[in-house]
Amino acid sequence: MKYLCLVYHEEPKVEALPQSEYDAIVDEVLDYREELRSSGHYIESSPLEPVRMATTIRVRKGQVSITDGPFAETREQLGGFYLINATDLNDAIRVVSKMPPARLGCIEIRPLKEFDRQ
Repeated sequence: MKYLCLVYHEEPKVEALPQSEYDAIVDEVLDYREELRSSGHYIESSPLEPVRMATTIRVRKGQVSITDGPFAETREQLGGFYLINATDLNDAIRVVSKMPPARLGCIEIRPLKEFDRQ
């Protein structure tokens, strides 16, 4: 089963980290990504640009509305994602609990819903 793991953190806290601490976390992230590849869990992952780079699109009654920034104002912002294979939710939780970004914020685990075309 595929799971999308959404990484949330407080951007100001991450941006305030000393460069050496930030670089150490990035190294851990890259090392863990290789562990996920080796175990067969890894599909894709990527950090995201800061929330100030986001654009939100809405279409209502045929009209397109474009807003700078994220949809919701929250303390924690979406900072990246992992797409993984896991046998079940317990396996996904085990994998995600070892992801270095979980120490800086939280990671939401969502199973992918697949549509069958008949």
